[in-house]
Amino acid sequence: MKIAIPTRDNKVDDHFGHCDHYTVFTVDDDKAVISSERLDSPQGCGCKSNIASVMQDMGITVMLAGNMGMGAFNKLSEHGIGVLRGCQGNIEDVLKAYLEGSISDSAESCSHHDCADHEDKPQFRIASMD
Repeated sequence: MKIAIPTRDNKVDDHFGHCDHYTVFTVDDDKAVISSERLDSPQGCGCKSNIASVMQDMGITVMLAGNMGMGAFNKLSEHGIGVLRGCQGNIEDVLKAYLEGSISDSAESCSHHDCADHEDKPQFRIASMD
């Protein structure tokens, strides 16, 4: 299973579309982390970029997020990525809590949307963190 977390300074970023990067954890059937990698975030608006399809192509099935708008939530869901909103704190602590079954979706989304250019679709670069 692959799990993505919007990251800034090793913590869950408060807003999916404006994070520094995504940390992608690969977890085995015994819930042990077997690898992690960095997926650079697009500049600007996450909901109108190709990030959901990039994540789907990578095999990501779960997003542990701080907050996001409904456009991003719906886009990720359309690409088979389950989203849990309301996560906060150190990304490794959040991942551990998720794997232990102790966090759930807050069902809250942010209502502001300050994306200026929805036509630009940035590309992403993947870098290993191992």
